[in-house]
Amino acid sequence: MTGKRVTLADVARLAGLSPTAVSLILNGRPNTRLSQDARDRAFSAAQALGYRPNLSARALRGDKTHTIGFISDMVTTTRFASGLIEGTIAAAEEAGHVVLVMETNGDPRRQAVAVEAVLDRQADGILFASMRAREVDLPEVPAGTEVVMLNAASPIHRRSVLPDEEAGGRAAVDLLVQHGHRNGIALIGQRDQVSAELLRSIAVTRRMAGITEAMRAHDLSFIDEESISIWVPDRGYAATRAVLERGRPVTALLCLNDRIAFGAYQALADAGLSVPDDISVISFDDDELASYLRPGLTTIGLPHEDMGEKAVQLLLNPSADEEVLIPMPTIVRNSVAAPTR
Repeated sequence: MTGKRVTLADVARLAGLSPTAVSLILNGRPNTRLSQDARDRAFSAAQALGYRPNLSARALRGDKTHTIGFISDMVTTTRFASGLIEGTIAAAEEAGHVVLVMETNGDPRRQAVAVEAVLDRQADGILFASMRAREVDLPEVPAGTEVVMLNAASPIHRRSVLPDEEAGGRAAVDLLVQHGHRNGIALIGQRDQVSAELLRSIAVTRRMAGITEAMRAHDLSFIDEESISIWVPDRGYAATRAVLERGRPVTALLCLNDRIAFGAYQALADAGLSVPDDISVISFDDDELASYLRPGLTTIGLPHEDMGEKAVQLLLNPSADEEVLIPMPTIVRNSVAAPTR
């Protein structure tokens, strides 16, 4: 059969059965008139010929194609993103599905093209993924199309899988308090100044809500705060320098993400201060560089692989849950210790 696609008729001829009987058997449809011998012959013939079912034809009949569309902004470019994809693919494979990955760089035109491409392939559902947990605008999809937002939220598509940022914020404060930090905690990150990107960030809003709730629960307030509109190392460096120059007795820095903390480490070193002997540092995300800092950075991690797995489960087994929150693990390294002053 080399040189041309193996058809259902080819399998039927080799098995000595009708094409209808072979179709019923290979598609798993119940038919009490077909013997076990007939089933064995059909599967043996299909395997011998390397038969692959025509997914498009199956879709036209209303069958599942066992394909999931994974549409992202720039999700394939970071380690965080690879976790989303790995979790998605692992769960899809376990369920007998394949994943069609398409990247849009956040371009609305490319988003629309990606949706059309996935729909043309009659995918069983679509995962819309974002590199950063935020609200996103998405094109309409036909009614009845299963959609789950992954690390994102949309006013159109209600079902989403997100990290539990509020619980993560509470965990960061609780860890500092457990080590004895109370009146010397400084916040490094966004509070008042907001960039266009942070305006739509779910992480900013919920992370801060959890932090604020935990500080209130422990009857604490920050000894100092420094706002940052863009969460990058050089802004973290400048913000930490500003806090140090004010001369307040800071015992710990609570940074709103690891990239801010990277800058904070450098600012502390330049000021002749040691982490955690002089000042403790805790942050969020578990960036791939966090474990390479010296000392290793204690951080509240993003559970991207677990999120990808849960999104597939939610897509293939729809439930009443509109939003599923995945716990953020506390990655304890060596940047938090008891205060020395």
